[in-house]
Amino acid sequence: MILMKMHTVFWKEEDTYVIKEVSTGVTTQGDTMEEAVSNIKEAVSLYLEEKPDAREFLANGNPDGAINVEIP
Repeated sequence: MILMKMHTVFWKEEDTYVIKEVSTGVTTQGDTMEEAVSNIKEAVSLYLEEKPDAREFLANGNPDGAINVEIP
């Protein structure tokens, strides 16, 4: 089994944690951070069942880079 590292971002909306996997755009939520992390693992696994070619991309590790962008 190939382990994949996912790059995620999360934020809180009222009483819910929202989490998004950056490379695939898969987004989910949970009442706790632990639940949100569990849900993103499941959601990305389901995504990869539908798009198996994305598995190789995720298995290769880090994206080319990440930057923070500010707008006025």
